[in-house]
Amino acid sequence: MSRKVYVGNLPGSATETTLSCKFSEHGKVSRVNVITDHGTGRSLGYAFVEMATAAEAKRVIEELDGERYDGRDLTVRTAIPNGR
Repeated sequence: MSRKVYVGNLPGSATETTLSCKFSEHGKVSRVNVITDHGTGRSLGYAFVEMATAAEAKRVIEELDGERYDGRDLTVRTAIPNGR
């Protein structure tokens, strides 16, 4: 299993710092990347979070998928490699 997870249905208020804090409650976070529009800099509503181990990635998926976050139900899944 991958250490990287996809996080969808994020509110516009989500930042790399707030997501890092949220996910670090469930394991060690290695990296957070909130995907933004190149023109406006606004969040596109999803991010990728890399955990320290595959076991921690599995745990955050189990514990955070469907959880309410700032008024929205999070979608947390294993990230699918883009083939690059």
